[in-house]
Amino acid sequence: MMATDIERLLAFDRQHLWHPYASMTQPPPANLVASALGTRIRLQDGTELIDAVSSWWCMVHGHNPPAVIAAIQEQAAQFAQVMFAGFTHRPAIELAEALLAVCPPSLNRVFYADTGSIAVECALKMAAQYQVAKGRPKRCRMATIRGGYHGDTTGAMAVSEPAGMHEIFHGIMVQHLFAPQPHCEFDQPWRDDDFAPMAELLRKHRDELAAVIVEPIFQGGNAMRFYHPEYLRQLRELCSELDILLILDEIATGFGRTGKFFAQEHAGIVPDIMCVSKALTGGTIALSAVLCSGEVADGISSGTPGQFMHGPTYMASPLACAAGCAALRLFKSYDWAANVRAMDVQLRRELAPCRELANVKAVRVLGATGVLELAKLPSYERVQEVVMATGVWIRPFDHWLYTMPPFITTPAEISRITAAMRMAAE
Repeated sequence: MMATDIERLLAFDRQHLWHPYASMTQPPPANLVASALGTRIRLQDGTELIDAVSSWWCMVHGHNPPAVIAAIQEQAAQFAQVMFAGFTHRPAIELAEALLAVCPPSLNRVFYADTGSIAVECALKMAAQYQVAKGRPKRCRMATIRGGYHGDTTGAMAVSEPAGMHEIFHGIMVQHLFAPQPHCEFDQPWRDDDFAPMAELLRKHRDELAAVIVEPIFQGGNAMRFYHPEYLRQLRELCSELDILLILDEIATGFGRTGKFFAQEHAGIVPDIMCVSKALTGGTIALSAVLCSGEVADGISSGTPGQFMHGPTYMASPLACAAGCAALRLFKSYDWAANVRAMDVQLRRELAPCRELANVKAVRVLGATGVLELAKLPSYERVQEVVMATGVWIRPFDHWLYTMPPFITTPAEISRITAAMRMAAE
């Protein structure tokens, strides 16, 4: 592509295309992509960038894994879309079979949705409708913890950190209940007083609550921190005691990111409802799923109106389900868990010196995730300079500079990533 064509396209982009979390009057730099494969994103000018953030955490197998692309192409040659009301198809069935093979046995009902945010919306609606079916319509509120992030749609925002990125939308959101953020980090000694505020909240409001929703172990977009598994164990026990449903948002944590296939495995617990997305299709195409227990599904189905009141147009997209089947098979084709363990060790070793930097407040690592909490975030322009100087794509936000690389990222590439993070943090 000629330089003049690149300039024309980027000029049009700056004038007319609104990017995520961006200003239209002062848009941040945008890089024109030509192709992507494996760990690399290639720009139209020939520059290659290591994708250090898995394109917002979803490309666990890297970009354009051939088996997944082939599955999408094969399905597209048969039919690309059909409504899921009144029809079913092989990709939807086979993906559900594959999910049930890797999920806890009690989570044996699958509801497909479009994206992670919509999966959360569906989970909240399931919990509320379950309580209505049980004759408890006043149990319609949710409880959660501070520092959470569950998506950008209205229901998902309402159970995310109220003082976080969605604070300006407070007036249009349902008001739910928030316990303090857990203080005990993943690898610190446990203290029982860490769970006490949540226990008090649940006991006080049990007759109002349909469910508790949390991100297991790893709080993402509003905290970028890892909390102690014992918190989840005690939460599961108390929810069962008080007959409150437990929803786990495994959208960012599922499919190996924390070193376990699902983050809940660190605590040895099982929720009543679980949301998955992002890596479900290897990041190739949007799809999410809400898995629930037979008790939840049967409870909803036995009440009025006798059906779950949700049905997206692209529910169980054949293309996405085909991609999901292929992406799940890929986990069996290489030792992803060993790769993640090695990344954990290397990230800890190479990011540890960043603690000495004046701008770095904390360094956190778990599995294939490394986080630098900064006193001051570098400007978009400074980040772009680092990206171009190092050939590493990083995308810091709020006060966090992080990496969540694909599981196929090599040790040499990890070293380039940590070097770029250090440069951006200085």
